[in-house]
Amino acid sequence: MAHQKSLSAYFSRKGNNYLGGSIVNLPIGNTEVIAKKIQGLTGSDLFQIQTVKPYPEDYTETTRVAQDELSGNARPELTELVADMDSYEVIYIGYPNWWGTMPMAVFTFLDAYDFSGKTIVPYCTHEGSGLGSSERDIKKLCPKAKVLSGLAIKGGTVGRADNDLANWLKKLDLLP
Repeated sequence: MAHQKSLSAYFSRKGNNYLGGSIVNLPIGNTEVIAKKIQGLTGSDLFQIQTVKPYPEDYTETTRVAQDELSGNARPELTELVADMDSYEVIYIGYPNWWGTMPMAVFTFLDAYDFSGKTIVPYCTHEGSGLGSSERDIKKLCPKAKVLSGLAIKGGTVGRADNDLANWLKKLDLLP
């Protein structure tokens, strides 16, 4: 499985973030840190999922916007899509856990393609809520894809997550 062409797509939020009980300013979002580690381990291409309308700088404001989007089942418009999605067989999809699932921008991303026959490998960064319902939500959005067992990484530990990532990818038979 390891020789298949893969994409590491991620949604990440830098700036004001909740970490270990307080609000900190992150120069690089936690999920981006992990996405780049996966890229390094697997040789996958990298794609950042970004919304046309940026989220507020303020963390609490962002959580309110995210909650409104979730309750309205919104699909925020993305700045760009992957032009050659058909060429990828394995898609790593990374996101922070927002309100028990992935940000609605990731729903927009997953809705944009036909993932039939592709393998989706989810992972998230969180502050205690794990993967939430995100795996189930991905299976619902991409019923013809094979969704592998996801990995939840606590935000404050992303810098030292290399072994966990390597072990997880090895277990899924995804390392070259």
